[in-house]
Amino acid sequence: MSKKFEMSMMSELKFFLGLQIKQTKEGTFVSQTKYTKDLFKKFNMKESKGMKTPMPTSGHLDLTKDGKSVDQKVYRSMIGSLLYLCASHPDIMLSVCMCARYQAPPKECHLKAVKRIVRYLIHTPNFGIWYPKRSSVDLVGYSDSDYAADKVDRNSTSGTCQFLGRSLVSWSSKKQNSVSLYTAEVEYTAAGSCCAQLLWMTQTLKDYGINVKHVPLLCDNESAIKIAHNPVQHSRTKHIEVRHHFIRDHVSKGDIDLKHVRTDKQLADIFTKPLHEKVFCHLRGELNIIDASNLE
Repeated sequence: MSKKFEMSMMSELKFFLGLQIKQTKEGTFVSQTKYTKDLFKKFNMKESKGMKTPMPTSGHLDLTKDGKSVDQKVYRSMIGSLLYLCASHPDIMLSVCMCARYQAPPKECHLKAVKRIVRYLIHTPNFGIWYPKRSSVDLVGYSDSDYAADKVDRNSTSGTCQFLGRSLVSWSSKKQNSVSLYTAEVEYTAAGSCCAQLLWMTQTLKDYGINVKHVPLLCDNESAIKIAHNPVQHSRTKHIEVRHHFIRDHVSKGDIDLKHVRTDKQLADIFTKPLHEKVFCHLRGELNIIDASNLE
């Protein structure tokens, strides 16, 4: 990079804005172990029992009027701290974003859900993202959604993640802006968001002299894929807003190759819905979120 861009190199990067970087011959490991342990002390949870998942399978929260109100400042402080941890802990992205929706006014059930995330971090304090050194520069994206997941307004949740070779470089978990009538629309909306991110990344790679075409975008909904490939708009797709149809242009041009992936191989699942421990741990491993002790 120093040959192409003007930059200074003081020494090997080990710590930056709370991120701990460990470089080896096999690759680079990014974690926030110190930040995580400081968080336990800050919220008096150092002695709490760890949990194996950040949320139960019935983890969808509701805007309940029942229950005792909790300190709003403390709740927001916990949410802010956890959001920063998502930089090296993508596995808590969904649960943190879900809890962040209930900041005014939070109840005991919401605080309990946030503490569950912290207890998961107690179980996995040394986890971080592993970037293998000899990974390829093949770009691939995954998109998924959870239909009508939000209990308050029944909006769906979109989840996307993008890989450069075996390295996870981008991810998101976001509640969609409007209510959808069909699962095909929900999945198509998620695929559109993933497509936009992939196109931005292909443009960025061009700055480094790397040109990529036919970027795989993996979706587990056959109807959504057919909508993207079929230029004829029929009655089932008229309700889908025009802004999501730009994916068709890039599929036809060959920029994006929208493909089907089996549901059990859908890595974006971890960003859309609460999962059982076995499935959660499997997807976490597929995202290269590992324990630092595995590098020793």
